[in-house]
Amino acid sequence: MDNSKILEILAYTLPSIITGGVAYYLFNSYFKDQQNTRRWLLQKENQKDSLPMRLQAYERMALFLERINPSNLLIRITPFSTDKNQYENLIIEHINQEYEHNITQQIYLSDECWTIIQTAKNTTIQNIRKTNMNEKVDSANKLREVILSDLLDSQSPSTIALSFLKDEVGRII
Repeated sequence: MDNSKILEILAYTLPSIITGGVAYYLFNSYFKDQQNTRRWLLQKENQKDSLPMRLQAYERMALFLERINPSNLLIRITPFSTDKNQYENLIIEHINQEYEHNITQQIYLSDECWTIIQTAKNTTIQNIRKTNMNEKVDSANKLREVILSDLLDSQSPSTIALSFLKDEVGRII
C-alpha cells in the first residue's frame, strides 16, 4: 500500500472516530444528567413524605422531655406512701415507661439528638437517685421538695435537651 491510500483511509476514518467520540460523550453526559435528575426528583419526593414523620418524631420527643422534666413529673406523680424509696422507684418507672413508649422515634432523629435525649433521661434518673440518698430526705414528700428546690438552682437536663431539639428542628425546616 502506498502512502496516498493510507492518507485517504485516514482522511475518512479520523473524522468518523472523532464524530463517534463526541457522540458517545454527549449521549453519556445526557444519560448521566437524566439519571441525576431522576435521583434528585425521587429524593425530593421522599423528603416530602418523610418530613412530616420526622417532625412528628421531634414533637413526640419534645413531649417526652416535658413529661420527664422533674417539675412536671413530680406534680403529675404523687406519692402513695411516705416511703421515699418507693416513691423514687415509682418516678423512675414512669420515666422508663415514657422512654420505652417513644424509643422507636430514634430512627427519625439525628444520632447526636438521640444521644442528648438519652443523656437527659439518664441524668434525670441519676439526679433523683442522688437526691434520695441525701440524709436530709426522710420521706417521699421531702424527696419531692428537695428535687424541686434543686431545679431552682439549675436547669433540668430535659430543658437543655429540649433546647437542642428545638435548634435541630429549626435547621431542618
